[in-house]
Amino acid sequence: MSTSLGARVGEAVTPPPPATGGTFPVLDTLRAVGALCVVTTHAAFWAGEYTGNGVWGTLLARLDVGVAIFFVLSGFLLARPWLIRAADGTTRPAVRPYLRKRFLRIAPLYVVTVVLALSLVQENRDLGVADWLRTLLMLDTATGQVFPAGLTQMWSLAVEVAFYLVLPLVMLLAVGRGRPLRVPRVLLCLAALGAVSVYWHLDAVPRLEAVIDGAPVQWLPAYLSWFAVGLLLALVQVLHERGTAPRWAATIVALGRQPGSCWVLAVALLLVCATPLAGPSMFDAPSPAEALAKNVLYAAIGFLVVVTGVFTVSGGRYAQTLSHLAARRLGWISYGIFCLHLPVLHLVMWSTGWPLFQGRGLQIWLLTVLISVAAAEVAYRVVERPALRLKMPRRQIRPSASETTSPTTETTSR
Repeated sequence: MSTSLGARVGEAVTPPPPATGGTFPVLDTLRAVGALCVVTTHAAFWAGEYTGNGVWGTLLARLDVGVAIFFVLSGFLLARPWLIRAADGTTRPAVRPYLRKRFLRIAPLYVVTVVLALSLVQENRDLGVADWLRTLLMLDTATGQVFPAGLTQMWSLAVEVAFYLVLPLVMLLAVGRGRPLRVPRVLLCLAALGAVSVYWHLDAVPRLEAVIDGAPVQWLPAYLSWFAVGLLLALVQVLHERGTAPRWAATIVALGRQPGSCWVLAVALLLVCATPLAGPSMFDAPSPAEALAKNVLYAAIGFLVVVTGVFTVSGGRYAQTLSHLAARRLGWISYGIFCLHLPVLHLVMWSTGWPLFQGRGLQIWLLTVLISVAAAEVAYRVVERPALRLKMPRRQIRPSASETTSPTTETTSR
């Protein structure tokens, strides 16, 4: 009986497969931070907290910076295998298995969420087959302005999927085919990604918005700079791991080992985002300069947050606190929290009868977080984990005893 109970407990705390690669346990918790930021900003919006609360209301609006944290994490985690192979002079990762793993990571729960939202949210009752197909294929912002009700957060997931598709090409440009790792070449590629984002905000978006029905401000080029920050951290980590980090990279490593300073700087930049420099917090569209300023500030905040998880001192208080199993568990189910929280928010408002934009922000937030976490836990067990197991070779599907008692798996994006 005790063995059975131990097995169930082990299964409850076992991190997502596969159990390969390096380990960055703090990144699990930081992914949860990003998800909770997104939940909080949406709950605050529905409660009407953005207006009438001064700087505090604008800060709540700026918690959409959680998306930047997601994108930086994805850039770091997904580019790292290419950089490791290039640094070690081995064959670069195969594209087909990479895309299959990305599909298994994203698609199952996304489809479940879409079906729930389109079937149960009242505002979606008149949508037809074409609308369903467009949403299932993540094409809403390519052909219109927003996703359907309960799914408006999915614009960022569409951006991330687009990044998944272009990453092999980006890494081919950055490291070449079968060539040794050349740091200047990688840095030039990252600078080009940043330049594309700058151009997109300042020139491409205004031009495209005048002639198309889509939302180009929510397309991948606008956020390549955020992914580039993650690629930069991956490059520095790979160089540092091999003892070949140049002085500028060593400075980044040193900064990441001072998490207190990083978080103070991140909060300070978030306060800057609450000024008119980063544009309006409600429905008014920002100017191209304001949109770019916000984009750059969010990239810096994402860098400061994620660098603490990449280079934190093992065994230090920060690493121990953020590596706690309860905190990491929120990270493992954070994709479910992200996907399901808006359908849950609709449920909360419908079941309570609370009017939109009429306060009760704390109550709305608490109910949304609690129900979203519970729903995400169920989704993780029923949908995500079975799909994640398909990413593994059969011989790795059953976790070893060491894996169930001491999680050491590599963090997965989202």
